[in-house]
Amino acid sequence: MLCRLGAGRLRRPRLAAPTPAGGGRCPQWARAVASGSAGGPGGPGGPGGPGGWYEALAASAPVRGAEEMLLGLHAAAGLPWWACIGLGTVALRGAVTLPLAAYQHYILAKVENLQPEIKNIARHLNQEVAVRANQLKWSKRVARLTYLKNMRRLVSELYVRDNCHPFKATILVWIQFPMWIFMSVALRNFSTGAAHSEGFSVQEQLATDGILWFPDLTALDSTWILPISVGVINLLIVEIFALQKIGMSRFQTYITYFVRAVSVLMIPVAATVPSSIVLYWLCSSLMGLSQNLLLRSPRFRQLCRIPLTKSDSDSPYKDLFAAFYTKFISRK
Repeated sequence: MLCRLGAGRLRRPRLAAPTPAGGGRCPQWARAVASGSAGGPGGPGGPGGPGGWYEALAASAPVRGAEEMLLGLHAAAGLPWWACIGLGTVALRGAVTLPLAAYQHYILAKVENLQPEIKNIARHLNQEVAVRANQLKWSKRVARLTYLKNMRRLVSELYVRDNCHPFKATILVWIQFPMWIFMSVALRNFSTGAAHSEGFSVQEQLATDGILWFPDLTALDSTWILPISVGVINLLIVEIFALQKIGMSRFQTYITYFVRAVSVLMIPVAATVPSSIVLYWLCSSLMGLSQNLLLRSPRFRQLCRIPLTKSDSDSPYKDLFAAFYTKFISRK
């Protein structure tokens, strides 16, 4: 390490509430959007007008692919649309995001196992820099910069050696979030009659293929049950993440508060979009919760070849329940 130190270079447009027109299946706001009325979300004067960013997104190849996937699933399964939305969400999350989430945990586990070695390197490097600073009469600023520069290099070498750079753990976000956007826009196209594949026929099917308290998937959920459920499930996911982290950094704490706020804000947002979209959001959140719990299972982690870490528990679900009870129920 000393040799290296002395070597010179240390190396959406908002939708109006639906108003039935003469008892027909097609809400008035949907006909306005589909007809491209001026000033509306789909009209020339709106943010989603011709040439607008939203219009480009709604007509993009990924959104058309999501539409084709949903239409193909509906045709093959012969199920009502509410079931197809749920089944499609489960299939996508299971085939795409679950493997990526397992890979994310694999990378993070390897990074965690490197921490003792990183701390040991930091201790020795700090001593060597202190000795060299005394010999060469470095100022505190120069010594600090030298330490940070070499520490970054040495840690990077460890990540390369073990093939576990933390940035690889973010691949889940870069794929899951765009997929969520494309599916949401595809369902909005169906619900407003703006779909490029089937148009109003799909919209009419959605208007009668709901279930329980939301029989019309093109309408808003006036009971707010779906929007509130989305917010609660997302908050539960955030709290599970927070409970399994001991001694979070200030940045992690800020991120946790930010995601909590976003989860709460999703409730009024979900109350302004068609039920088909909110149903997809709810199914996606439920799958995210299930995925989070599954990846805590020692057997599943072993199946995915995720390395054991010091923070792993033999009884993760019991520990999670105990932590949840202590934080939210038994607290005085």
